[in-house]
Amino acid sequence: MPLYLPVNLDGNKVSIAICPRCCMKIQYDDLRQDPNNLNWYCAECVDLYDPWRLPARKTEDISLRHPRPDTELE
Repeated sequence: MPLYLPVNLDGNKVSIAICPRCCMKIQYDDLRQDPNNLNWYCAECVDLYDPWRLPARKTEDISLRHPRPDTELE
């Protein structure tokens, strides 16, 4: 890792942040908010949505459209 980060003048803040997960220094404007716990991490450490936190899927309709009528067995 270089001693100095290149200055990114696209944003309005020129400051350094440290990612809590990987402990790497990055530009403050490059931090991303994790959708699961709403903390700020670098782009490599941000997770996707946790499927256990999403609402349950809707159940499927598995009934037959044209059921066969019952016939008496002889």
